[in-house]
Amino acid sequence: MDIALSTTLTDTDFDTVVDAVKTALSDQGFGVLTEIDMQATIKAKLDEDMEQYLILGACNPALAHRALGVMRQIGLLLPCNVVVRTDTTTPGAIIVEAMNPDIMVQSTGEPALSAVATEATTKLRAAIDTLGGQGAERN
Repeated sequence: MDIALSTTLTDTDFDTVVDAVKTALSDQGFGVLTEIDMQATIKAKLDEDMEQYLILGACNPALAHRALGVMRQIGLLLPCNVVVRTDTTTPGAIIVEAMNPDIMVQSTGEPALSAVATEATTKLRAAIDTLGGQGAERN
């Protein structure tokens, strides 16, 4: 099992991709609860440089509610993290990765989470697929 649903975009810039990801997530019922700028954090705390790397904490309230109804501890795996990062191996490429919701089922062994994970996967994949119009390669 892959831990991420991902795509790589070219011929665009980081901020444009971030905006497109937020829109695509919103269109699938996800809100962005948190934004963590890892590049700025690593620089501020460790004085180390790294590529642009943003973690978006995405939540679909209806899906989160259903998952919590099955297992209260599942909140440890929420929200669904979505990473937007500069590809360090391909100049001009930006990678978008969303946590594979099947991790909830695999890590907990709770089969009742399967339906929620399947729906979340469908919605996250749809969001990522909408980015394809910007030169995406689906992984």
